[in-house]
Amino acid sequence: MKDSRTKTKSILLIAVGNSGRGDDGLGWAFADKAKNYASDSLDYEYCYQLQIEDAEQISKYDTVIFVDASHSILDNGFEMKICEATNHYFFSSHVQSPETILYLSNDLYRKKPEAYTMAIQGSDWDLKTSLSKEAKKNLHRAFDFFVKEFLPTIYPGKKETINQISF
Repeated sequence: MKDSRTKTKSILLIAVGNSGRGDDGLGWAFADKAKNYASDSLDYEYCYQLQIEDAEQISKYDTVIFVDASHSILDNGFEMKICEATNHYFFSSHVQSPETILYLSNDLYRKKPEAYTMAIQGSDWDLKTSLSKEAKKNLHRAFDFFVKEFLPTIYPGKKETINQISF
């Protein structure tokens, strides 16, 4: 799904995951929260996995944020970092890393958006449509950071609204 009502700085949030696999749905849950908060400021894409075709899509944006669940133990339950382009491909063309998608966007389209990854720690990957308690806490921490610390740096116009948000 894509919400292309963005009228200002071009920002795409790509939510990776599967809401039918427990905490693997963290990326989608994050995008849902972001949509409720900043639907007019960001465009959204929900996908099960990144594919090489995503390089063309991200080439059209100034900033891209990849959000996905993580099996790793992360400080505070999430990690946000700058995404650096790297030239490494997985055997299957249907499973690629954010770094590879960024590399392909630059290599094929001569466009390298500012890019970030947000990993949110999960713990339960069973077939179900709900998040674990731990994942919900981590989602809340990640979103709180995103709204209060990260979003104002890439979209200064949201700062006055951010201070009014209650969680």
